[in-house]
Amino acid sequence: MVETIRGFLQKTILPLRRRRQEIAGGIRLSITHRIAVNYLKLLFVNGILFFLIFPFLYVNAQQSYYTDLSDRIVKNLEESKENFGVEVNPYTAQGVNMILYEADDNREVYNDLNYKITNYGGILKSYHINNSDPDHRFVLDKESKFKIADIEYRAIFYYNMTSDISRMGPFMINLIFLYLVITFCIIKEGKKNNVKLLEPIQSMSATVNRLTVNNLHSERLNVEGTKNELKDLAAVFNNMLDRIETSYESQKQFVSNASHELRTPIAVIQGYVNMLDRWGSKDQAILEESIDAIKNEAKSMQDLVEKLLFLSRHDKKTLKLEKGLFNMKPVVEEMLKETKLVAINRNIECPFLEDVNVYGDKQALKQAIRVFIDNAVKYTVDGDTIRIYCKNIRGDCVIGVEDTGIGMTRKDMDNIFERFYRSDHVRDRKIDGHGLGLSIAKLIIMSHTGRIKVRSQYTKGTSFIVTIPRIRINE
Repeated sequence: MVETIRGFLQKTILPLRRRRQEIAGGIRLSITHRIAVNYLKLLFVNGILFFLIFPFLYVNAQQSYYTDLSDRIVKNLEESKENFGVEVNPYTAQGVNMILYEADDNREVYNDLNYKITNYGGILKSYHINNSDPDHRFVLDKESKFKIADIEYRAIFYYNMTSDISRMGPFMINLIFLYLVITFCIIKEGKKNNVKLLEPIQSMSATVNRLTVNNLHSERLNVEGTKNELKDLAAVFNNMLDRIETSYESQKQFVSNASHELRTPIAVIQGYVNMLDRWGSKDQAILEESIDAIKNEAKSMQDLVEKLLFLSRHDKKTLKLEKGLFNMKPVVEEMLKETKLVAINRNIECPFLEDVNVYGDKQALKQAIRVFIDNAVKYTVDGDTIRIYCKNIRGDCVIGVEDTGIGMTRKDMDNIFERFYRSDHVRDRKIDGHGLGLSIAKLIIMSHTGRIKVRSQYTKGTSFIVTIPRIRINE
């Protein structure tokens, strides 16, 4: 049964709903008009409810007047404590009639009703004076019981509300007219207020339309004035523009730096190629020099391109690390041996070399540690000391690379992990490099939830301490 009903609704109701959405989607209405239409809908619905409920409220209010009169009649009869006089009901002119019965035998003892009951119709009962009279009266009735001289009586009061109902008609017409006037004023004034309320959106649209690459740093949405949801939206949008500007400037600087780094080796290669083209092919010394230079520059370009590709994959969130469990001690030991072969004029020391298990990408971590070791070799001279160690501290893998080289200033330490950053005194010494190694090393360590501690003193040396957290059970 449930599936049958669901299938019926899917074949009937859903297509109608989609059709309605398509029609509504094809109608272009401004937010101001949409708000005005919502106002009108709410006023219309609530107006109908009001005018449906109003007659009942009106009749109830008028009935209270007649109820007070009937209560006075009962009070007067109870206080008389004797046979009924002539003025049993002094309020017949005000529209109150009464029939009085003895409660025991239901015998009628008083009746001033001058019309007869012919039919009932809801709350208001319809009475006719006689069968041939086409006119009718709208009447409410109420029953009360009371005692006079130990005799219990039952009184039925009839409230003639014909005149009240007749007055309600013109009153409701005037009320409907007033309601329509008020509705028109609300819609008209509400539309003006909506336009004023939505002025910030128009200002936002104008500002966004003016945005270009050239004015991205200067154009921002106005967030002054009273704080509201639109101001909050403007603040969020400005924060987004700040992030876009930062990202754009970073990308622009990245491209500029990459172009600058590639320009030098390309110029060198082009120079040697031109020299070979002129006379180098006949001169063995020039030929060998050119080949060596071209090979070195090509290797430098290849290294730079690989680093740029690594950073690009990281920025695009496409960098994938193949993590696994391995012992870091053999990795550091291998790099220690390689460093001793390369830097034969440096004092290579290894005060600690302990077993420690690491969960991560072995090759990526080796690449990161190699950056620190290469920098230690690059920024030291013959006779300087380089210390490389691997420690197990409560399950954490701690790798240190320390040197007694040229060191860094405070400014350098604040910027060494920025892409393409190179210290001025490093450039003055014409030490090769692209300024990307430490950026890549930091990305790799951070991707393993690790941390890097840097200590340095200018002309005294530098130490990099890398900590990779111990293996967690959920990993």
